[in-house]
Amino acid sequence: MEQAIFAGGCFWCMVQPFDEAPGIHSVTSGYTGGHVANPTYEQVCSGTTGHTEAVEIIFDPEKISYDELLTIYWQQTDPTDAFGQFQDRGDSYRPVIFYMNEEQKQQAEASKAALAQSGRFDRPIVTTIEPAVPFYPAEMYHQDYYKKNPANFSRNHAKRAAFMKEKWGE
Repeated sequence: MEQAIFAGGCFWCMVQPFDEAPGIHSVTSGYTGGHVANPTYEQVCSGTTGHTEAVEIIFDPEKISYDELLTIYWQQTDPTDAFGQFQDRGDSYRPVIFYMNEEQKQQAEASKAALAQSGRFDRPIVTTIEPAVPFYPAEMYHQDYYKKNPANFSRNHAKRAAFMKEKWGE
């Protein structure tokens, strides 16, 4: 198994697309990139810990490649918005690909460059690519949120879903 960590706004909205892909062992909502060990949701929301909401994906590279995960990632985010994603604003919602090793870094940079050259977006791709730092799982009520709270998930996901349809189609 290998690990990938992606931040793309509210972690509630980032779980489902990876969770439903073949070769995925687990998708965990959590926090990364900050300076406080084991932060709580309230601490992260306060903006004082430096953390970003993210998902940690444990995957079987023989069933799904890191490049395939990157494709899923790009289709879930607005890579032209550095200050949050959709209705979620601020540093804790910034889009980031956290790489685990040099190979992931190179693949992430190549996929970002390809997306920039594709012409799909009329603004620069600003998603950052950063080395992975400790990842802290979020509280249990955040895990598998789309399954536990489908109505609230749908409301939170509406702007993202509309954007995805506009930019990527069905």
